[in-house]
Amino acid sequence: MTSPTPTLVRLKLSLLKNGLRQSGGRRAAFVVSAVVAILFALSQLLGLLLLRGHAHADVVAVTGTAVLALGWAVLPLFFPTGDETLDPTRLVLLPLHPRPLVRALLTASLMGIGPLFTLLVLTGCALALAHGPAGYVVAVASVVLALLVCVALARAVAAANVRLLTSRRGRDLAVLSGLVIAVGAQVVNFGAQRLGSTGLGRLEPVADVLSWVPPASAMGAVRAASEGSYGTAIARLVLCAAALGLLIAVWARSLTRLMTAPDGSTLQAPDAGTRDHASRAGLGRLLPGGRTGTVMERSLRYVWRDPKTKAAWVTSLAIGLIVPVFNAVQGTGSVYFACFAAGMLGIQMYNQFGQDTSAFWMVATNISSARDAYTELRGRALALLVVTLPYAVLVTVLTSALLGAWARLPEVLGLSLALLGAMLATGAWTSARFPYSIPQEGHKNVAPGQAGLAWISIFGGMVAAALLSSPVIALAVWANVSADGDEWSWLLLPAGAAYGATLTFLGLRLAAPRTAARLPEILAAVSKG
Repeated sequence: MTSPTPTLVRLKLSLLKNGLRQSGGRRAAFVVSAVVAILFALSQLLGLLLLRGHAHADVVAVTGTAVLALGWAVLPLFFPTGDETLDPTRLVLLPLHPRPLVRALLTASLMGIGPLFTLLVLTGCALALAHGPAGYVVAVASVVLALLVCVALARAVAAANVRLLTSRRGRDLAVLSGLVIAVGAQVVNFGAQRLGSTGLGRLEPVADVLSWVPPASAMGAVRAASEGSYGTAIARLVLCAAALGLLIAVWARSLTRLMTAPDGSTLQAPDAGTRDHASRAGLGRLLPGGRTGTVMERSLRYVWRDPKTKAAWVTSLAIGLIVPVFNAVQGTGSVYFACFAAGMLGIQMYNQFGQDTSAFWMVATNISSARDAYTELRGRALALLVVTLPYAVLVTVLTSALLGAWARLPEVLGLSLALLGAMLATGAWTSARFPYSIPQEGHKNVAPGQAGLAWISIFGGMVAAALLSSPVIALAVWANVSADGDEWSWLLLPAGAAYGATLTFLGLRLAAPRTAARLPEILAAVSKG
């Protein structure tokens, strides 16, 4: 049987060449990205070479290789359209066996900016640790093995999740990728600050463990060979080679399943009765009955299924946790930062109808009175509370534990509940008074010409919420400055909860008549995008 490797290599080169022929802008973007990536990789290579002989060179090389492998494993999930050859289902109709196909795809995968970048960085890691003839020999084998493990890891993950990557869920991951990278950058920044103040010595135990985890074990083998521990070096290389063999086996098994198992397009869809039963047996069973439960279920499904709604929620969840917890860990925070949790999720109440986009017309046809509008708004608010209440409690307890400020826990939680109630009230009102459209395509969150409405709705509502929360804030200030305040600060929890619930009820009641009266204007505004 003729090997498919040369054919797939030529196919990969043709895909790259034809992609560059599409437009001058694409060619320019490719050239710029390639130059930037190579220059960055060369700078990393130079920096790693300068670490030769440094006491913590092994820490940088071993942990750097592990982070590089993690990137190869994760990035295909976030950028599934970055490489057309990531989807092996394109080859399903061809008479190919999995084993030769794996070898061919692995060879073709070694061409591109990503593998070149990885090769340069791995070379720098190996040279930073290599000393003596044995060290350099092992370094060559280690770089090759580590590169193959990284590429095979990416392909195995992509093949195992190819149904996800080519579906709507895959597009959801693409929307969320920017958020994950942003949050990850904050985590890396926090870690860098900690290491800058304490030194790389804190990572020595981590590097010792990673030196036995492929592909970082390949760099551990270079260090061991340079130190004369040849048995340890061979063991680590064998471990890396075994990991490569295991990844190839998993990859081949995934390819076999993809080429022989039917996908969703060939399976008969369940009938309506089965779907309704599954819905009632799942999320719907946990929610109240009637229209309120239906609205709650619809809102929660939007959060889970709509990419932009999901991205907004995950952003709020991440920032609401990162701000108080990271500041508490650094020792510069305050327990009152825990209010960020309730505040960030309270923002989701603003522009409720704009989140529905053009589908709001189906909701509008079922609203004929202020009572209907109140039920609709109440269901949306309760859906938000299902997530926000336990989340706010969790973040407040975690922040209090990190700072050792248990005495302030009831006070801060009461403030959070009052703020949340105020934001639910103002969010319901501004949703009816200042609705705006959220474009379904692209990364914009406001349709052209509606930026002013968005600013008024969100920031105006937040200012109003802060003013409405001022009585509870004043009580918290009194509890902190008064001599007898500590004895009564626990009352802020029930007071804040009652006050927030009252504000929510009044806000929904006041917003309901306006919502019913302005349905045509709301529908026109949210359908603009």
